Amino acid sequence: VAMTKLDILDVFDEVKIGKVYRHNGKVIPTIPADQAMLEEVEVEYETLPGWKQSTRACRKFEDLPTNAQAYVLKAEELIGVNIEWVGVGAERSSIIRRV
Repeated sequence: VAMTKLDILDVFDEVKIGKVYRHNGKVIPTIPADQAMLEEVEVEYETLPGWKQSTRACRKFEDLPTNAQAYVLKAEELIGVNIEWVGVGAERSSIIRRV
């Protein structure tokens, strides 16, 4: 799995990850594609601390701010799949490969 645009989150004091989606009080397994249903969905978020520093120059996972690393790891935990690629900018070289 690839996580793109991590750098967009660099400016926030907190970052949120949607954990649970509910429609009419019932948990649903995925975000619905139907626009009308989507408007009725309630999302349960997990809030994590932001990192408030640029990730654009990072080329190794260990170079990311600690809170950015925690965000990637939490997303990985929630989806149950390894995040192998992390995008940190618009340039072709702005990618971190986690092996």
